[in-house]
Amino acid sequence: MDGLRVVPTWRHGRERLYVCGGDGRNVAWYDREAARVNLLSEAGRDDVLDALGPFLTGQVTVGPPPVPTPVELARLSLHPDDDLAPNRPGEALVIALDRDPGPQRRLRVDPRRRALAAQQLVGEILDGLEAAGWRVLHSVPLPGGSHLHHLLIGPGGLFALHDLPARRQRVRVSDPTVSVGRGEPEPLLRRVRADASRASFALTAEVRAALVVTEPVAVDVLAPPRDVRILTAPDVSGLARSGGLLKPADVEALHAMARDRGTWARI
Repeated sequence: MDGLRVVPTWRHGRERLYVCGGDGRNVAWYDREAARVNLLSEAGRDDVLDALGPFLTGQVTVGPPPVPTPVELARLSLHPDDDLAPNRPGEALVIALDRDPGPQRRLRVDPRRRALAAQQLVGEILDGLEAAGWRVLHSVPLPGGSHLHHLLIGPGGLFALHDLPARRQRVRVSDPTVSVGRGEPEPLLRRVRADASRASFALTAEVRAALVVTEPVAVDVLAPPRDVRILTAPDVSGLARSGGLLKPADVEALHAMARDRGTWARI
């Protein structure tokens, strides 16, 4: 079996090393915590162990996966290029800034960098909710070139979060418009609702919308918007206190569907 490569991952508090074939598909994985190498086929056993040789520590068990669930099988069959789970907060902006850093200005910061800082701040908070049974995806690509900043899936349901950088500025919300500082009001809530609606269609499940304002001086909401939660970054962790809607198996199944890039190409 030629062209094997080892891809380390750290998700949901567990470290795994996936062994991928030349076509990019997973053929095995090494679970360090369980000290077990799981083979999808015995045919490539020796090649897999050779590839994992530098990473194996102590005694390990080698064999087929222990009764894999449908969710695990779906994940293992997913091509790495189509797996959105490794996306970092602001992944799309990181790539865009790498390709085009833009002019270096002393007094004016590129707005993309402010947007990236906001997504990284909120993303770090969301990643911290995984210990409470929540799953999160960042920078989910949507047809047309836009991105869902974060998708949160857990016991309390599904949330599509859009980040709005507002460092040291006052934010005013008058549905559907939002203004930051002295900027002109923009109908941002229409986009926030539309992104949640598209996510609902893709996942065939209710996805609630949330606008997360980062580092504002104040947020003035003239009237509570319909179907959109207005949060600041410190409020985001409070989403983990909601529950009773989804069972753990449902959370994992929805996460497995959402992490597949192909799921979003259909909307």
